[in-house]
Amino acid sequence: MKIIGAFGASRYTIRELELFRDADTPPVAALLAACPVVKVAKGEPVEDGLRARLYVVLSGSLGVQPATAAGEGEIQRVLPGESVGEQSVLDDAANLDAITALDDSELLVIEPALVWRLIDEGNGVARNLLRLLSFRIRAANALLRRRQKLGEFYRQLSMNDGLTGLYNRAWLNDMLPKLVARARMDRTPLSLVMIDLDHFKRFNDTHGHMAGDTALATAAAVIRSALRPSDFAVRYGGEELMAILPNTNRTLAMMVAERLCARMREAVVFDDMRIALPHLTGSFGVASLGAEQDERSLVEAADAALYRAKEAGRDRIHV
Repeated sequence: MKIIGAFGASRYTIRELELFRDADTPPVAALLAACPVVKVAKGEPVEDGLRARLYVVLSGSLGVQPATAAGEGEIQRVLPGESVGEQSVLDDAANLDAITALDDSELLVIEPALVWRLIDEGNGVARNLLRLLSFRIRAANALLRRRQKLGEFYRQLSMNDGLTGLYNRAWLNDMLPKLVARARMDRTPLSLVMIDLDHFKRFNDTHGHMAGDTALATAAAVIRSALRPSDFAVRYGGEELMAILPNTNRTLAMMVAERLCARMREAVVFDDMRIALPHLTGSFGVASLGAEQDERSLVEAADAALYRAKEAGRDRIHV
């Protein structure tokens, strides 16, 4: 950054600068006349970025990356007539934003004490500054809302299994304690159906892992389509799936498991009928929340019931 002269001797005029719109009075012009004009080459950072200074772009453009957005690629472009550094001047704090010339640029540099004198000299400067800061606040709030929505999108994405589209273990660990607490508070039943695809390793070894993935996705679709909107389908891990049934006692949960078991036998893995899902039947374990159980013991009870179904010959339901 190199000083090339004073503003009063430059080719630029006050009326070209947004901060001084309708405030180009002789006193304001006199105060700005001695302010330095500096030249910054393309790609060069603006020096003294940690100091509270006001920079007005006379030609070229600046890129400003807020300190809170470092590394996120959120670059604000500052064009001729616009300025940067107003807030740091007003609150007398270090300007932590990264400021870089996007083109060969010429800047008007105004020191903090002079900014305050300009505000005192005319209401026009103060009014323009308030309007500018209001715009910046609105833009920052809009950016914050977009980040919040994006964060929620990625949070939801992280709670779903990529292959089956069902909820994953992270979701289960977060939500099952809440569902148990809700059932306790409302004094309503809560049941689980644990599902294991029978001989899945043999299926993978015979038909390949891609066919195994297709079979898992098909089984997940069967479960998802057979549940109520208030129920939840989860990929517990590997070939183990789970249905969470709020407001459902053990008798109704058995009926749900029977429906799932029947639909699993009828489903088809491949559209061309080469391999139908009867090659991958399911074993089902059903458990309902007991008086002394927490979420961990409820899952253990469903898992134990599933083990008994497999021990009894698979392709069946056990409690």
